[in-house]
Amino acid sequence: MPEPRLPADSPPTLRDVAQRVGVSAMTASRALRDDPGVLAATRERVRAGADELGYRPDEVARGLRPGSGTGLIGLVVTNLANPFYSRLALGVDSVMAGDGFKTVIGNTGQDLDSERELVADLVARRVDGIIAVPAAADQRHLAAAAADGVPVVLASRPPEGFEADCVLVDDFGGARAATARLITRGHRRIGFLGSPPAVYTGTERLRGYAAALAAHGIPFDDSRIRQGQTEPREARRAAAELLALPEPPTALFCSNNRNTIGAFRAIRASGTDTALAGFDDFELADSLGLPLTLVAYDSDEVGRAAGRLLAHRLRRTDPGTEKKSALGSIQRIVTPTSLVEYGS
Repeated sequence: MPEPRLPADSPPTLRDVAQRVGVSAMTASRALRDDPGVLAATRERVRAGADELGYRPDEVARGLRPGSGTGLIGLVVTNLANPFYSRLALGVDSVMAGDGFKTVIGNTGQDLDSERELVADLVARRVDGIIAVPAAADQRHLAAAAADGVPVVLASRPPEGFEADCVLVDDFGGARAATARLITRGHRRIGFLGSPPAVYTGTERLRGYAAALAAHGIPFDDSRIRQGQTEPREARRAAAELLALPEPPTALFCSNNRNTIGAFRAIRASGTDTALAGFDDFELADSLGLPLTLVAYDSDEVGRAAGRLLAHRLRRTDPGTEKKSALGSIQRIVTPTSLVEYGS
């Protein structure tokens, strides 16, 4: 493994130490705190690597207990370009600010490695808690943060492999209702544009779409499914592919607003009268000039609910100790959805 290269005037970081010895940044952080959950041999390797690089941890941070003392909470999201996440962030901040906390936002770009590094960095900086929208089902780094004494709340995706409070949207029910609305209007060839398969919300919305087809006796057709689009330009290409099929869909259902915007552009470019439905309401949706059915919900409330859950956990920290008092049962909140119609 190549040794990290540091600018002459740049002090080594925790991440440099982790790279030096071949462990994650979170493991390096725990090792330097003599966490008994880290093997003794690993702790020795990390300390030796830190000495070789001349790494010196922040003495202020070292004096703080995990999950307390900094007045900061971390918010980890997958795509800040998506308006949903900006609204979620505003909801989180409105609650946490009321409790005297500042919110630090990190964007992972839907990349699991970036998420691991970001969570490790937040833990190393002693944030009091973390609210995360996980990029994938692998959440071991979040479980480790929780085990390290940092309260973790998840949004838009349930915990995998550990217990944590979470706030979800009724992804399945909303997608089923929107697809059923298209079917009742006479559409039987309905295409689907969705997020990468690893994204929980996209998978649940595909499941809702399929359930609506099945309830009306319409076969599920893989040729009408396109997944993996995260930006409107990708969705436009995927929608154009569907519209160019020998028997193109007469309607499209999109699993998020980025896909809906791309599909709208493809429909306009094709000159067809393809019907459009999507998950997530968005600004100017009423100005697109075509019939549009959207699954709406309160994005701010998703953030506020996550903030309230985290604030509850933080208030239940016993003063003078790193241990938490009894926190009660894990909470799972599901935000309801409704259908809104634009155009004629």
